[in-house]
Amino acid sequence: MIEIRNITKSFGSLQVLKGISLHINKGEVVSIVGPSGAGKTTLLQIMGTLDKPDQGEIVIDGIDVSRMSTKKLSDFRNTHIGFIFQFHQLLPEFTAIENIMIPAFIAGKSHREAKKKAEELLSFMGLTDRASHKPNELSGGEKQRVAVARALINNPAVVLADEPSGSLDTKNKEELHQLFFDLRDKFGQTFVIVTHDEELARITDRTIHLKDGIIIDAATEASASSSESSAPTASETSSPNE
Repeated sequence: MIEIRNITKSFGSLQVLKGISLHINKGEVVSIVGPSGAGKTTLLQIMGTLDKPDQGEIVIDGIDVSRMSTKKLSDFRNTHIGFIFQFHQLLPEFTAIENIMIPAFIAGKSHREAKKKAEELLSFMGLTDRASHKPNELSGGEKQRVAVARALINNPAVVLADEPSGSLDTKNKEELHQLFFDLRDKFGQTFVIVTHDEELARITDRTIHLKDGIIIDAATEASASSSESSAPTASETSSPNE
C-alpha cells in the first residue's frame, strides 16, 4: 500500500528525517510513536504528500508520487488519502453531512452521489440523527466521528491520522480506537496513526518507533537510552525496518 524508500528531510541546518524506509501493507493499522521532535508529524505529512522530502521515493497504492506535479499531487491526495487531525477541523458554518461531502465535491462527484455516500458513512458511525447538526451542536466524540467519515468519503487507499484521540475523554477515545479496527475489518481500510497514546499503540497491528529522525527497534532504543554517548549506534544508523 505504501512504500517509503530512504526519505530525508531537513529544515535549515536541522535534519529531521535521516533515511527512513518503511512498508505499510493494505489493511494494516499502524501506529508511529516516539518523543516530541522525533520527526513523526513530518513523516506523516510527507507520507500524505503535504510536504516533499529532500530525497527518497514514496509509492502509494502502486503510484510513485515523488515526481508528480503540484496539480496532479493535489488531485491524488484528494482521491487516495484521507486525513484525520487532533482537532477535527470541521467547518463551523456547515452541517455534519455537508462537512463530510466537501471532499467528494472537490473530487467532482455529483451532489446525489456525495450525499448517498455521506449518509452511508453517517449510518455506520451511528450519527444519522446528527446529519443536520452543525459542529457546535455536536459532542467532541461526534465531531471526530464526522471527521473520520469525511476522511473516508472518497474511498481513500489510506487514512493518515495525527493524534486523532488526543482531545477526547477516555470513553470517546476508546470508541474512536475501536472504530478504526471496525473500518479495517469491514472495508479493509489502511490506517497510519501518529500517537502518544500508549493504549492505542499497543493494540495496533504494528508500532513504528521513531527517534532522532530514524526508525529504531526496542533493543536499539534500550541501548541508546542506556548509553552515555549521544552519538548514534551502528544499529541506529542502519535504520532497521519494523
